Order: sequence, then structure tokens, then C-alpha cells
Amino acid sequence: MIMDNAPARSAELLREKRIDAALVPVIEYQRIEDVLLVPDVCVGAREKVRSVCLVTKGADLKDVKTVALDVSSKTSVALTKIIFREFFNSEPNYKKAKPNLEEMLFDSDCALLIGDPSLMIDETKYRKFDLAEAWKSFTGYGFVFAMWMANAEKAEVAKTIGFARARDEGLKHLDEIVANYETEILLEREDFKKYLSENISYTIDDSMRKGLSLYFELAHKHGLIERLKPLQFLD
Repeated sequence: MIMDNAPARSAELLREKRIDAALVPVIEYQRIEDVLLVPDVCVGAREKVRSVCLVTKGADLKDVKTVALDVSSKTSVALTKIIFREFFNSEPNYKKAKPNLEEMLFDSDCALLIGDPSLMIDETKYRKFDLAEAWKSFTGYGFVFAMWMANAEKAEVAKTIGFARARDEGLKHLDEIVANYETEILLEREDFKKYLSENISYTIDDSMRKGLSLYFELAHKHGLIERLKPLQFLD
């Protein structure tokens, strides 16, 4: 089981059946053979996520022609393309970029930022569009960015793992988690705790499940995944 690894690496290990379960970007569910979703446990947002966003120097998204992509999350890259294609009926030019906002916007209208850099954007200088908030405004649903997935051949092993118990135990220790990252995340302590406890949702509700199904349907419609598997969960 992989609990702390780069998302792309976790997906690769699961695809190669070298591990029984891992926390993986949800788009990989449609790309990896023979995996099951672990129910109830996720990394998502019911309203606003804060740490996955599109940024411009002031332009509306409908006017964007070029987008610099931080490609560290394939789920977020696909979501970005869905938002432009499905909701703005536009197709900007995309290019991969390192997550440096000033450099990204030097020759692009818009930048996709993920994780810590997204939390620390100067909103007096830039215009920030929260992707979970945008998704909710267009669809009415919450959004799931990552889920635990298990190798279907090792389902019995995965059933013995206390995913929900581990989640709940972690939520009891948010103060310690915040303290561990104080030197890395340049947010006020209480703001970072609020982000972890209010913006991020670790339990998938009905709205988020419907949002996940719609996300996959639109990803397939727009050619971002080759097939459309139904949601199958570990019993």
C-alpha cells in the first residue's frame, strides 16, 4: 500500500500491480485495468478547494487563448480542458510549464497551478479561479480529485485495510499536521488548518459521487479518456 508518493508514481505502481492499493488521481481509474474504488474515502471539495486553480493577470476565462499547465495532476489538467471545452466552448492552446506563476504568465494568458503555489497567490496582483468552485457553479456538484484504488485481484487484502479509520485518525491530529508543514506552507496556522478541515473533503458524498460520474462522462466526450468504465467500488 502506498500512502505518501507522487501521484503519477502511485498510479504507475498500481498499474504494474506492484502494490495492492494507493491514493491515485481519479482520472487514472479510467486508465488502469482491474482496479476498484475504495468507498467513502477521497480527497475532494464540496465547494471551494483553494489549492487547484486557474490564474490570469485579470482576464476572464472566456477570453483566454493560451494556458500554461502545471502537469503534476492529470485529473486537474483534464478538468481544465473540460471547463474550457464544455462550459466556455473554447479551445485555448496548451503548453506544459514548471509551477512558477510569473514565468507561466510571461507568454500565456492563463496558468493552471496545483498545490502549495496555488495557496499562496497574491490576489491583489492576479485573478484566481478556483477549479472546484467553477465546477460547482457549472454543474451543481462537488468534485473528487483523488481516491484510494485497489488492485481488483487483491480485493480481499484491501478489505482488511482500515482506510476510513486512518482518515478519521488523521483528522484528529490536524494541529500536529499543520505544525509539521509550518516552514513549508507560508499560510497563517489557522488559515492552513481551515484549508485542511473545511476546504478539503475526505469523505465522498452523493453530490461528489454524481460529480465524479459526470466528470468521467465529459472526459470521455472530449477525448480525454479512451473508455468510460462505470464506478465500481470495493465491497
